[in-house]
Amino acid sequence: MGLLKDLESKILIADGAMGTLLYSYGTDCCFEQLNLSHPEQIQSIHQAYVQAGAHVIQTNTYSANYIKLQRYGLEEQVKELNSAAVSLAKKAAGGNAYVLGTIGGIRGTGPSSLSLEEIKRSFREQLYCLLLEGVDGILLETFYDLEELEAMLKIARSQTDVPIISQISLQEVGVLNDRTPVNTAIKRLEELGSDVVGLNCRLGPFHMIKTLEEVEIPKHAFLSAYPNASLPSYVDGKFQFEGDAEYFKNSASLFRNQGIRLLGGCCGTTPAHIEAFAKELNGLPPVTEKNVRQRPEPIAVASSGQKPQISLPEILQERRSVIVELDPPRKLDTTRFFEGAKALKEAGADAITLADNSLASPRICNTSLSSLAKAQTGVQPIVHLACRDRNIIGLQSHLMGLHTLGLHDILAITGDPAKVGDFPGASSVYDVTSIELIKMIKQFNEGVSLSGKDLGEKTQFTVGAAFNPNVKALDRAVQRAEKKIEAGADYFISQPVYSEEKLLQFHEAVKDLPVPVYVGIMPLTSSRNADFLHYEVPGIKLSEEVRNRMAELKDDPLAAAREGLAISKSLIDAATELFNGIYLITPFMRYELTVELTQYAYDIAPQNVRRIQNV
Repeated sequence: MGLLKDLESKILIADGAMGTLLYSYGTDCCFEQLNLSHPEQIQSIHQAYVQAGAHVIQTNTYSANYIKLQRYGLEEQVKELNSAAVSLAKKAAGGNAYVLGTIGGIRGTGPSSLSLEEIKRSFREQLYCLLLEGVDGILLETFYDLEELEAMLKIARSQTDVPIISQISLQEVGVLNDRTPVNTAIKRLEELGSDVVGLNCRLGPFHMIKTLEEVEIPKHAFLSAYPNASLPSYVDGKFQFEGDAEYFKNSASLFRNQGIRLLGGCCGTTPAHIEAFAKELNGLPPVTEKNVRQRPEPIAVASSGQKPQISLPEILQERRSVIVELDPPRKLDTTRFFEGAKALKEAGADAITLADNSLASPRICNTSLSSLAKAQTGVQPIVHLACRDRNIIGLQSHLMGLHTLGLHDILAITGDPAKVGDFPGASSVYDVTSIELIKMIKQFNEGVSLSGKDLGEKTQFTVGAAFNPNVKALDRAVQRAEKKIEAGADYFISQPVYSEEKLLQFHEAVKDLPVPVYVGIMPLTSSRNADFLHYEVPGIKLSEEVRNRMAELKDDPLAAAREGLAISKSLIDAATELFNGIYLITPFMRYELTVELTQYAYDIAPQNVRRIQNV
């Protein structure tokens, strides 16, 4: 008859997880590569689902696309892997089940640096491979990003008349990551030509059914559901799902009551779960009408009652601004740090910035010191937040903590890799890039977490971003800066500059940016200090003239320190003609140097705000 014709009058049972079974058998690799290396194993799993009562099975091609296969060096085998997968599924089906060509979402639950155009190219290649093999339909599954799924659906619908099943995945009941209600998303997919629309993965039967209670039965499509068996546990270094097949049997009628026509399983499900669905729903007609639970109107999310101090971009609209980096100590004695914070506040610094384990070396937590410094001295802290040390969970928790402490200024940075620091064997996390972190912070300002959950109130973060002017291709640095602005960056802080020529080049490169820039200046303390910065610290380059000036005084520490101050003052003279923002970096907790430079930066003319640098 045909898949869609059968769905008009029947509830069809689909298969369950492929990867879960392969993982349980001890196979932890690229599962799609097994289509070629262990075809008998793949075919036997398909057969087990057909024997369990599945009317519909899917090919082992969830990640058989160019982008995902690159992780294993298999990107040139897209055609071979997809073709083999369809052949194995057809042999297992033996004419007793429909075969769907599966294509999985790429963007996943977290931020992604992949452009939609890259994803489209990868999708088209896999789609054509599956269609050439004569699948009975295309299954688009596990899409957390609605934009991505809509784009893939449009391509697929324009290329084929075979049935298309489109399934979204959720982290919260009833809404997608971007807070789109599920019912709205399903209607949009129906309008774009999807023949079957539904949910899969992440949620177990309980929460998936609760979500489906808010979903209307489509007028021109059918509903599908592929729940997870349970949440996974982690035992002896392996993930395990403990969902009970009897529980699936008891939930089968509840899925039917929500109008589901295609019912299968996702992570953790086995032939036993599918058999439970099949036995419970065998011969029962589908439900065509149901009462829909209305999703409550979203409550306007208010900002916190805590009002942050005036932001740095606002300060720069009124006058010159000086901020100073005062890094947390490596040791537990904080006396010098708090003396420095107090002295810099009294010198007129608009804020102090606190690095986040710079050069991948452990220091006292910058959040703790920021909170104490603000309370004890009244200084405005800017908390550096590095992507290196925290996964997506930790970053979001950290942001919630900063908001709770009333710390509203953040510098979003990538962070030096662990291998350059004190513990080169430590892990560098990098779940997100600095650009993606900026987006996340700005989403918090809308009262929404990365997963789409309501935070209860809006944060009020001002986000700074890093800019390195000491690169050969400044135009590329500007292009990256523009991406950061697009993500939501409010201003930039630069690495230190050590020549007037570089200042002019830097200004020329960034003068058209729509946000202000703080130009970095760090006083040198000795010739050895100058050489270390130039040769060993990533992102910092000194001019030959500056190194020679410091080298001439290598045997006179006091004179070298005075010369370092003189160089910095000369750079401040030049910088204030071009930039409204000065960013001073304190070397070795010698805050007396940056206190003097702070006062100097405010004392020199002109004091009025200059419009050369956009603010």
